[in-house]
Amino acid sequence: MADAQIILAYSRTRGIVAVASGEKYGSAGKALVESGFQRGEAGVYCLPAEDPGVSRATVAGLVRRAETLGATVTTSSRRFIGDAADDIARLLPGQWETQVELYCHPVWQEDLVPWLWDSGELVRAVQSERIPYAATLTLTDGTSETTLLLVERPGHQLDYLVGAFSPSPFEEGYGGPHAPASIVLPPFPGRAARAITERYLPAFDRALHARRTTAVADALDRIRSEYRAWTAMVASGRDSDATPLSFDALGTATAQFLDTTWREFLTVTNHAPALMDRCRPTATLWSGDAEALAQLTVALTNAETVRENLARGARLTPAERNALTWPAVETWLTYGEVFLRQARAASPQPRPAIAATAPPRVLPSARPAPHR
Repeated sequence: MADAQIILAYSRTRGIVAVASGEKYGSAGKALVESGFQRGEAGVYCLPAEDPGVSRATVAGLVRRAETLGATVTTSSRRFIGDAADDIARLLPGQWETQVELYCHPVWQEDLVPWLWDSGELVRAVQSERIPYAATLTLTDGTSETTLLLVERPGHQLDYLVGAFSPSPFEEGYGGPHAPASIVLPPFPGRAARAITERYLPAFDRALHARRTTAVADALDRIRSEYRAWTAMVASGRDSDATPLSFDALGTATAQFLDTTWREFLTVTNHAPALMDRCRPTATLWSGDAEALAQLTVALTNAETVRENLARGARLTPAERNALTWPAVETWLTYGEVFLRQARAASPQPRPAIAATAPPRVLPSARPAPHR
């Protein structure tokens, strides 16, 4: 691929658009500006609406100027990625916000990999193929953050790939054992939206449920391990290096244990509430778990109150914080397995179905919408 490349596409609202790409993408951008293109939203260059003959002449001039600056010009076989994302987003249930992302320099594309939560073709394509641009679709009215990444499928003339970024409060998602697999989308907005709604989002929700459950289970296991080590040390009267345990050493070890426990318990407070909302003990073989779940819910509420107070700058000494949070931790150590079996028996609530009818199409002849 050339060190400097210009990719032209047609946008329903913007007319002819262009993306500068390559290690020397600055040269491509210079050719665009000198030929009459204007740099607009998200770094996409646009050719102001003109007579078709003038536009053809401008593009012909661009080709000549690009050659002078060492850049190549290609025309995309697809419509502008922003239009494709907008059309799909309008048909998905809920409110979705779209945004075009450019990866002009190849290195920028590499930054995507750690944050993609995918086990399918999308992450492999991002790792091995050149993807100079993409679009994100972010659900803005849901309780669970969902941000999808839409890219043109490399090696194909029309298809797209869609996958997801790792949701908050998780950080990096690459390589995770629960990652859902991206899917191939057709170039038709209605079919693409239906595939996302009926296939991808349910798989994403199941994967997120499993990932949250595993996160809580792992955090509780680490807390139990720390607790066993601490109680064994207290019972033996000796430090980890087998020396006699002094009063000061005991105090230091206890403070460290409680600090570690609180940090681990934050994982529980991050993920357990969403799982708790899905637990239906009366629908399982363990209907008697309802009382334990109620105690766990109260413990979560108390811990979250402490967390919010600390976030607002409340002045709590470590001892005061531990006195408020340890009862909650202890409750979760007692009934954690009850919660986990209920969480594993639960399933995510289905999202709303796709609308039966599509919204009116915006015709190419309609007046262009103003840039946001």
